[in-house]
Amino acid sequence: MPSSTDSVSRVSSVSGVRQVSPVSQVSQVSHEEFRATLGRFTTGVVAVTAVRAGDATPAGLAVNSFTSVSLDPALVLFCIARTSTSWPRVRAAERFCVNILGADQRELSSRLATSGADKFRDVRWSTTPAGTPVLDGAIGWLECSVEAEYPAGDHDVVIARVHRLSSREDGAPLVFYRGSYERLAA
Repeated sequence: MPSSTDSVSRVSSVSGVRQVSPVSQVSQVSHEEFRATLGRFTTGVVAVTAVRAGDATPAGLAVNSFTSVSLDPALVLFCIARTSTSWPRVRAAERFCVNILGADQRELSSRLATSGADKFRDVRWSTTPAGTPVLDGAIGWLECSVEAEYPAGDHDVVIARVHRLSSREDGAPLVFYRGSYERLAA
C-alpha cells in the first residue's frame, strides 16, 4: 500500500484550508489549449454589483465562473481576476448583488466585462432592501457578503454568504460557450 506522500499528492492544512499540492512537477499547460478546452463547458453569466461606499455610485463586473457551494449556510462562489479594477470597488461595500443575467443582456454583460467607462450609464436598476443594485432584466439575484477570499493562480476565489434572493419564473439565462454568448435551445 503506497504511503500518503507517494505519487499523486501531498495534503497540508494552512489556516483551515486544505491544500493539495502535486508531489512531482506537472508539465505546463498552454493557455490557448486551456481556454479552448474549458470553452467547451457552457456557463451562465452573472453581474456582481454594489453601491460604492462614500460616493454611492454603482460598481460592477461580469463573471462566468459562478456556482453554488452550500445550502446550509447558503454560500456561492465566483472567481475574480487579480487584475480587476472593479472588484475592489464592489468588495469595499458591505453587501453586493449577484445578478443572474437573462439572454437579452449580452450588451450589458459586455459593458460590465470592460474596464474604464461608465458601466452603468443608461442602465436601469432597482435596489434590494440593503441597497444593492438589482439590474432590470436579471432573471434572478442574490444579495451577498464576502465570507472568504482565497488566492488561486492569477485569480481570487470569492466565497459569498447569501442573505436574500429572488428569481423570476420567466426568462432564459445568458450563457457563455466557446468564447461567445449563446442562447439555450428551447
